Amino acid sequence: MEAALKTIHDKVHAGRRLTEEDALALFLTRDILSVGEMADFANRRRNGDRVYFIVNRHINPTNICVNRCQFCAFSKTKGEPLAYTMTMDEILRRGEEAALQKATELHIVGGLHPDLPFDFYLVMLRTLRERFPSMHIQAFTAVEIDYFSKITGLSLSEVIRQMKEAGLGSLPGGGAEIFAPEVRNRICPEKITGDRWLEVMEAVHAAGLRSNATMLYGHVETLESRVDHMRRLRELQDRTGGFQSFIPLAFHPKNTQIAKGYTTGLEDLLALAVGRLYLDNFAHVKSFWIMVGPKLAQISLHFGVNDIDGTVVEEKITHAAGAQAGQAMTVSELVTMIRQAGRVPVERDTLYNVVREWPA
Repeated sequence: MEAALKTIHDKVHAGRRLTEEDALALFLTRDILSVGEMADFANRRRNGDRVYFIVNRHINPTNICVNRCQFCAFSKTKGEPLAYTMTMDEILRRGEEAALQKATELHIVGGLHPDLPFDFYLVMLRTLRERFPSMHIQAFTAVEIDYFSKITGLSLSEVIRQMKEAGLGSLPGGGAEIFAPEVRNRICPEKITGDRWLEVMEAVHAAGLRSNATMLYGHVETLESRVDHMRRLRELQDRTGGFQSFIPLAFHPKNTQIAKGYTTGLEDLLALAVGRLYLDNFAHVKSFWIMVGPKLAQISLHFGVNDIDGTVVEEKITHAAGAQAGQAMTVSELVTMIRQAGRVPVERDTLYNVVREWPA
């Protein structure tokens, strides 16, 4: 083992917090097995052999967006071919499909539509809550919350209060991308700043709602900007404790304005393992199988990961950018994937309450 890794190994096993220099050293090494061993140790110390998944249904109400992020293949301009906006009936139909599937979560994100009023989203939340009271609604990125504040003139806290009252249960972690301004200005100059993303999430946590946190990697960012991104997440988590899981998202280049190849398996496993080791105040690290594929997601269960997301169904955003995995997995497929990795499958709800556990 490299000398730098030996020092980090000793820190991990002693339960001491890693520095930014440690995180950078982990990203730079090619001794992936040593990093995996450390991440696996840190994860099992916290979570044992349990690996979580959820029965959920993705709904993307519209792909029409006022922003044009260079890394995004999903967004469209109003009137452009393939642009769409779902009616309430179409949204409810997907909710009905989720209910038949015995889903416990509706996961809802979309574009920043120039014409839809804030009331559209409040009515959507109320209608879904009334029709499907047992399903948790995880919806809207920090970018969307900021947009609702802009179009209404309401404060962040008032927007969040009204949405929570209408049925919002928690937030996904999208829109974080990479916080460093020099990177953000290249890939999404129209999007809110990293500072604003963190400000929105702090307001969300202050309102008593939990959220996730993401990091988009494999585009034009540097390793240093990845570490800076995680440092700022860790600092906010120290203050609020409101983040549930860290989700590194592998960049997919197809149909985007960024000429890059797909991430490698080495990059993907390092992003997950370093997330586990550096973000010591996050209980959960999620390998989103849509992004990295089921096979690598399974291997990642030995690299610090304890969550592989869920059944998903009809994922549009990553597939628009060339995702090669399917759009859905069954419960039995997820259970088999976890069991074959020597772990204990646990179906959870959005807030990590156990729905069902499959004994070893």
